[in-house]
Amino acid sequence: MDEPEQWRWIWLGAAVLFGIGEMATPGSFFLAPFAIGAALAAVLAFLGVDVAWEWIAFVVVSLGAFMALRPLARRLNAEQEPTGVGARRLIGRAAVVLEEISPTSPGLVRVDHEEWRAEAADRGTIAAGTSVRVTEIEGTRVIVIPTKEHTS
Repeated sequence: MDEPEQWRWIWLGAAVLFGIGEMATPGSFFLAPFAIGAALAAVLAFLGVDVAWEWIAFVVVSLGAFMALRPLARRLNAEQEPTGVGARRLIGRAAVVLEEISPTSPGLVRVDHEEWRAEAADRGTIAAGTSVRVTEIEGTRVIVIPTKEHTS
């Protein structure tokens, strides 16, 4: 396995796999530093540098890139809202009841420009025209509670 020809392709394959892994996983810049290190090691391997130096370059560059990208990754991850994906983005939003919500059947609410089937959080009745707030999502239904303001 100390053949320089083999290491060219191993480093190149590792760089590609780390790059694909970075694109396929959530989060920011965890595998990218290793892709950068492996890419540099591949370049060194194609230049005929000794395998030991390729490993040293891989480790040093990967660690350096990792330390350089961590602050950026933390900042990017902190800016993302954890509940802002899919239907969970509706939690905390105001809505208006279009069809009465009762314990026996879900009603209909409008959140922004979308209409959703809804149930009351206390499994009670909420009249049409009532202002509500979305508290959670259960499947394709929103769970709501009445707010103090009402619309007609």
